[in-house]
Amino acid sequence: MGIKTALPHYELGFYALVLTCALVYSMNGIFEASRDNMNRKTFKENVKSGWYYFGRKMDVADFEWVMWFTTFRNYIIFALSGHVIFAKMFSLLIPQHRSWVYMLYGMLTVLTIMGSNYLMLILSHCVILYTVSLVKQKWLCFVAGLCSLATFKVEPFSSWQNGFVSGTFSLQEILFYGGSGFTILRCMSFALETCDRKEGFYSPFQLLKYNFYLPFFFFGPIMTFDRFNEQVHTRAVTRKENELWNIRVQAVIHMLVILLVDVFFHFLYILSIPSDLKFLKKVSDWSLAGLAYSNLVYDWVKAAVMFGVINTISRLDHLDPPQPPKCITMLYVFAETHFDRGINDWLCKYVYDYLGEGHDNIKKELLATIATFLVTTLWLGPCEIVYIWSVCNCFGLNFELWVQKFFELEPFASLEAKLPESMSRRIRGIFGAANFWAIILYNILALNSLEFALLVAKRILITGFPVSTLSIWFVTYCGVQLIKERERVLAIEEEKNEKLKTA
Repeated sequence: MGIKTALPHYELGFYALVLTCALVYSMNGIFEASRDNMNRKTFKENVKSGWYYFGRKMDVADFEWVMWFTTFRNYIIFALSGHVIFAKMFSLLIPQHRSWVYMLYGMLTVLTIMGSNYLMLILSHCVILYTVSLVKQKWLCFVAGLCSLATFKVEPFSSWQNGFVSGTFSLQEILFYGGSGFTILRCMSFALETCDRKEGFYSPFQLLKYNFYLPFFFFGPIMTFDRFNEQVHTRAVTRKENELWNIRVQAVIHMLVILLVDVFFHFLYILSIPSDLKFLKKVSDWSLAGLAYSNLVYDWVKAAVMFGVINTISRLDHLDPPQPPKCITMLYVFAETHFDRGINDWLCKYVYDYLGEGHDNIKKELLATIATFLVTTLWLGPCEIVYIWSVCNCFGLNFELWVQKFFELEPFASLEAKLPESMSRRIRGIFGAANFWAIILYNILALNSLEFALLVAKRILITGFPVSTLSIWFVTYCGVQLIKERERVLAIEEEKNEKLKTA
């Protein structure tokens, strides 16, 4: 039924109260487990010295987060600060040539950090894919691009190319695969946009400008070539009203989120506890569910911070980058589940929407999702856990459509039409709650481990049945209804704005 269907305020208030109490109870269980077991032998490697005066140790299980604020911190500050200074200077002096400045600074920075061999390796892939783009055959561009991507994701080609890079500094491997993978996706976007261009070809320098824009080079996000090319060559570099203020606000928010995560890591060991399966047997079902949920929320926060910082820099350069991913708390459908909106936009434009068209045909949707997750599997690096993650999420995406088509048949369609819209929303919320936990279970496979995902599923669905199963389902249902209410309010506001524009 319609998204604008409202529920009584007292009912929504009850849902908010239930959800708040459940979260507090679950987080309290995780806090107590963290406090009482910080000196546990199995946590020794992942829980290090932290705030001495508070008597708390810190969860350092996530090497990526720790790397950003220790080893990689100085590289980030130095490289991005230089980019901001040069970009601002030349945007004021020669705004029409600022894209050249971005390209030259990016290439020089990559050369300085990674060496000439790495730069030549990246340029060789750019040349190959640019040459293929001149044929203007989409299938050929896609095959060539996927083959190039495979050389960085599949052995022995990956190790062979890595061997060309000189030096053994701690970030070499991370920067190597990050810059290489994103380069191939950018080159594929360039090639596919060239195929759609009716007259002539893009210059090879436009590909280099696109690829070597430093804020996006190593870690993304991906902007499709058509969007980047249009924005970076805009001569009018004026700011919208309150744009600089909004940029400052976003920068402050990112700093506060970083501090908040640091606080959580001292009091909630959400990353270390799931690694000890023996200890998890002592944890309550509610705390276990909270751990699974917290792991996904944390990964979203990590992506939001990383892309948020990069996006702040690109906005200073008068670009409109992809937005941060949608928080897992606000999701109950597989179609909106992603941790990198840039890659999601790339996949939707060139694979998922291209093959799935309206996403209402079961066969086309199956083809589109299989193709999308095949590309995603290659992007993540083929291995057993990625295969399982891809199959589960591909199934979830299609199962949503199958259920939707099933309930559009008679007599279900007629029965729903007879129901009040509010009751229809409640029934759909029950299915949405089940879907919410399917999303969590399918994604902690990749973010944590298969064993942890299986343990959570077993405890909630089998050994915890019926008390834990139904109570957690009800709490999740309350959360889904609050999400639906937020969507309803946003839809009404959007409709009002559209009416004002047309008036």
